[in-house]
This record gives sequence, C-alpha cells and structure tokens, in this order.
Amino acid sequence: MKSYRSRIAVGLAVVGMGLISSCSELNKSSAPVALIVTTNQTLQQIDLAGNAAGSTSCDQPLGTVLMEVRLLQNPGDGNLPTDNRFNDVRITSYRVSYVRTDGGKLIPQPFTRSISALLTAGSAGQNLTGFLAFEPGALSQAPFAALLPQNGGRDPETGSSIVKMDIILEVFGETLAGEKVSGSTRIPLNFCNLCPTRGCF
Repeated sequence: MKSYRSRIAVGLAVVGMGLISSCSELNKSSAPVALIVTTNQTLQQIDLAGNAAGSTSCDQPLGTVLMEVRLLQNPGDGNLPTDNRFNDVRITSYRVSYVRTDGGKLIPQPFTRSISALLTAGSAGQNLTGFLAFEPGALSQAPFAALLPQNGGRDPETGSSIVKMDIILEVFGETLAGEKVSGSTRIPLNFCNLCPTRGCF
C-alpha cells in the first residue's frame, strides 16, 4: 500500500508526447507569446485500495502534460528577417493546487516546485517531466483518509464514499527578453476506496 501511494504521488510523470486535449487556460500577459499547458488524461479515478483483490493495477501515469509557446504577434511581413529567439521561454517553476468539485472544502496543501526547461517559440512543444500530482503521503491524509473503512468510509463534509476534485497545474516562466508568462490546466479526478466500479480508469 505504501509503495502504491508513492507511485501515485509521482504518477503524472509524463511518458511521451501524447495527444493534446482542449483543457487548457490561456493567461493574459504583455509578452508577445502565450504559454499553453495541455493535458491528455488517461486516469479519471484513483482507488485508494490499490492492488486489492479484484482491482486493476493503478500503477500508471494519470496522463501527459505538454507545454507549448505560441507567438501572439505577426512575426513579420515577410520582407524583413525575424529573430524569435528572445521569445523562447525559460520555464522556472510549477504550482499544484486543488479544488473540490463535490461541495467539500478539505483539500491537500498546495505546493510549488522549481524546474528548468527551455521552450522554443512556435515549436511543437515539450513534455513537463517529473511532475508530482501529490506530495508523498498526501493520499493518507485528509480528505482521502476518511474514505478508508477504519475511518468510516465516507467523506464527513459530503457524506459520500467518493471525493471529487480538480488538480490545478500552473506553470511559470519568462521569455529570454525577461517578460513573465504562465499557463495552467485542470485535471479532474475521483477518489474512492474499493470503488463500486473496480480499478482505475
């Protein structure tokens, strides 16, 4: 169980480019580029019982995350050479926070991590690797702990045996010209123990 939870904590480590979905948010900035963060989610449910009898293995990534820098301004009229190197973006950090979508209020503590990646403006994009969806030990604390049989098996705020929340991923960086940019995406997840529909899907 402990090793299963550790793997879920790092379960959103990106594996390959994946497909781009439409669940991203475009943040306004004064920079001539936009940082687009998209996800291709493969898991929507996490069974806290892990590999209990009859369950499907949950030891897999939640999905893939792609970061892309798009030019917002016309790079030129075609007559003059254009140098977009100063529009490339150095990624410096990401922040993970949570919001309940089931009416509950208890959520894990948000956290920020420093990272380093260089994104070329106008390129196909780059995966966000080594991304933590939860800090180690988070799935054994509130609000998830209440779903375990020894703790009653139900969320005290909603009375439900399922906790629903979105992971909010915000990525921060700046262009090589020094203009700050950011982008964000949401990852909806359901959490249950010995889920009615077994396994992770």
